[in-house]
Amino acid sequence: MSLAPAAETDGLSSGDVTKDAFLGGLVQVLQPRRGAGHRAGLDAVYLAAAVAAGTTGHVIDLGSGVGTAGFCLAARLRGVSVTLVDRDRRALDLARQALTLEENAGFSDRIRLMEADVTGAGQLRHAAGLGPAIADHVICNPPYYADTRFRASPEVSRAGAHVLDGRGLEPWARTITDILKEGGTLTLIFRADGLDEVLSVLARRFGAIDIVPLRPRPEAAATRILVRAVRASRAPLRLLPGFVLHEGTGSDFTAEANGVMRDGAGLSIPPR
Repeated sequence: MSLAPAAETDGLSSGDVTKDAFLGGLVQVLQPRRGAGHRAGLDAVYLAAAVAAGTTGHVIDLGSGVGTAGFCLAARLRGVSVTLVDRDRRALDLARQALTLEENAGFSDRIRLMEADVTGAGQLRHAAGLGPAIADHVICNPPYYADTRFRASPEVSRAGAHVLDGRGLEPWARTITDILKEGGTLTLIFRADGLDEVLSVLARRFGAIDIVPLRPRPEAAATRILVRAVRASRAPLRLLPGFVLHEGTGSDFTAEANGVMRDGAGLSIPPR
C-alpha cells in the first residue's frame, strides 16, 4: 500500500492518507489510513459491479465517501457520468485529489462532486444541487447499523459511514425517490439482516425489486444483500441465487469474485 502524494486535507496530513488500487489498478483511491477514518472495501466494488451492463446516463452515488464505488462504476461503464454526493467535505476533498491522478484519467472527466446532506430536508438538498428527477440511476451504500445497535466510533467520519440515526433508511429512500426520474433504477448494498427495512422503505416507491444475496462461503448465510429496483415500476420482486466470495473453506476467491475485484467485471444478474 503506497502513500498518497504529500497533501493535507482538512486535518489529514499526507501521512494519514493512503493511495489504494481497486479493480486490479484500473482505479486508484485516496483514503484515510486505517484508524484515521472510514476505509472503502469490497462493498463499494460489488455495488458498482451490480449496476447492469450497458447502463448509460447520469448516475448519482449517494453517501459516496471518497468515491470508490463511483470511480469503479465510471471505470467499468464508459457511457455513464457520475456525481459523488456526500456531506463529508474531507472525503470529497480526497476524491477531488484522486481525480487528478494519472491512473484515473480514463474516467475523471465524467465525475463531479457535490457536497450535500443526503438525509437533509428537501429544501436544503435542492439548494445544494440535489434536485428532483436529475438522476437516471442511483447507487447507494448507506450506513448499516441503527444507532441503538452499534457503538459508534469516536472518529466522526467513521461513525457517519457506519451508523444510521433514529430515522433509519427512510430519509435515504425519500431522497432517492426525489432525485430519480420515473423509471430510473436504484442499486444499493446493505446488511442481509436488514432486508426487511430495505423492503419497507422501497414499498410503494419502487418495483421490479431484485434481491441478490452475497455469501462469504458456499455453506454460509448471506452477510450482505445487493438490491436493484425501478422507480414507479409495478413488476414483481425476484429473489435471485446470489454470489459466493470464497471457494470452500479456504481464503481463495471464486473465479467470479476475482473477475469483479481484479478485472472490473460486472455481476451476471439476469436482466429484467
